Amino acid sequence: MKPHYSRTRIAAVVATAALVAAGCTSGGSSNSNSTDSAPKAKMEGDKVVISVMAPANPEMKLDTNTVTGLLSDKFKIKFEFQATTMDGGPAKEKRQIAISSGDYPDMFLLIPYVDAFTKTDLQKLGKQGVAVPLEGLIKEHAPNIQKALDSNSVLKAMSTAPDGHIYALPQWSDCYHCTYPNKLWINSEWLKKLNLEMPKTTEELRTVLRAFKTQDPNGNGKADEIPMTTDTQDGTLIGYLMGAFAYAPYGASNGIPSLLKLDGGKVTTPVDKPEWREGLKYIKSLYEEGLIDQASFTQNAEALQAVGNDPAAVRLGSVPVLWPGIFVQLSSKDGRDKQYDAAPPLTGPTGKSYTGYNNPTSIGYTFMLTNKSSMEARIAAIKMLDSIYTDEGQLVANSGPEGVGWVKPGPDDIALDTTVSPTWKPKPASEVPQNLSWSSMGQYYVTLALRNAQAVPKDIYSEAGLERRLFEATKLYEPHVDKAQVFPEAQVWADPSVVSELATLKTNLDSYVSQGQLAFITGSKDIDTEWDAWVQGLDGLGMKRYLELYQQAYDKTRPGN
Repeated sequence: MKPHYSRTRIAAVVATAALVAAGCTSGGSSNSNSTDSAPKAKMEGDKVVISVMAPANPEMKLDTNTVTGLLSDKFKIKFEFQATTMDGGPAKEKRQIAISSGDYPDMFLLIPYVDAFTKTDLQKLGKQGVAVPLEGLIKEHAPNIQKALDSNSVLKAMSTAPDGHIYALPQWSDCYHCTYPNKLWINSEWLKKLNLEMPKTTEELRTVLRAFKTQDPNGNGKADEIPMTTDTQDGTLIGYLMGAFAYAPYGASNGIPSLLKLDGGKVTTPVDKPEWREGLKYIKSLYEEGLIDQASFTQNAEALQAVGNDPAAVRLGSVPVLWPGIFVQLSSKDGRDKQYDAAPPLTGPTGKSYTGYNNPTSIGYTFMLTNKSSMEARIAAIKMLDSIYTDEGQLVANSGPEGVGWVKPGPDDIALDTTVSPTWKPKPASEVPQNLSWSSMGQYYVTLALRNAQAVPKDIYSEAGLERRLFEATKLYEPHVDKAQVFPEAQVWADPSVVSELATLKTNLDSYVSQGQLAFITGSKDIDTEWDAWVQGLDGLGMKRYLELYQQAYDKTRPGN
């Protein structure tokens, strides 16, 4: 499986889709699975026509994709794709316009980090009858999906709305390196050249970044080195650096904060606490010294990659993102991609050292069947998804057919997890045809056993050895997570009566926190004199009510409730 979060670069191993089925009328919340509520099937020969909205990059032609053809023939489906984009903003906008206008497809096949539905979306669309319930179709036609739900309590809790219906299925991708995403990749060649150790504390990091800025580690006689930078789409800058002061829930990256954590059985937020303030002050101090690039809070992924691949010189000292392929071309001609190693979570001035935790399942929902679909389409679609819930189906959907995208391992191959025997081996990217697989769109149920059984070379700096490089790096982070503070967002559903209120609160609070953090870091707000007023502003936007509603929802998930 390939690492996550790089859009057109080596694609992620997050999982992507899920199918929702059953029948509803468009006018209400009928949750019947009967054929009476489903439109008449549209056929093309012996294939049922299914219109599908899905994101795709320019290199991916869904109509002629190899996996599309295989699934089309096997399940007698004629796919009619309405491709959007891998850019989340426009993709979500197009999805929303389609729903609002009533001109939406039979099926949505989305990607979590692009345009996934939220719980709020599902509850609204289920109530409106747009999203049709799936549980009846699963029970009758999808034994592999049913087995996964029955054996995985988190997946089942996330998939089942408070009214008992399954309106969509999330991805499940048990990706070890993705589970601890707040990493920092640092140029270890520069460390060696400047006779510096890998930083382990906040002040050691400051010393390293100062040296990167002032001591010309790339040796070109120019002050063109960037000590630390990232991008707005992938950056974990706040999350990584904040871990030395407070537990930063996953998502606390550049402008995408996660607001919730647990304190015993109490749902609370870290962003208004003194420890969070101290973390922001530290980040601000790095920014003021020019050790954090100003572009970190404005540039997109393509701009970051352009700097990382600057042909004139290696310019990046450290980058807080999930994996190196986000900021540098793997297998670079000059080998610069091999210069970057993971720094451990930092220890702060009071001895704290946390890292964020990402649930193996995406919090978004990526496959939905709508009330525009015929019963024949629903049955064909759920059978298709059920085949992908097997190991072989998952390999084909994600990587392409055996012998083309992957092969059986040889006697000398070693599994990613060296304690097990390898069962499959990805082919080198240079040998894999374009438009072969569904990649991120096909990663429906990636178990840890399947992922860890892939054959990976020992050389962690080779392109084929990337998974082992990430696996080994993640061992630095796993001991630093405090799962007692992790709010189980995937499993928690709010009462339908407060869904709209929660959505408004979250939108307003997310924006306020994102803008406030950036203002404190960049100095447009004075963190010494304006912090208290900013915290009061959280209450003015309903933070107490937000926590109260989530406390009620969380309490319902606890044993005995």
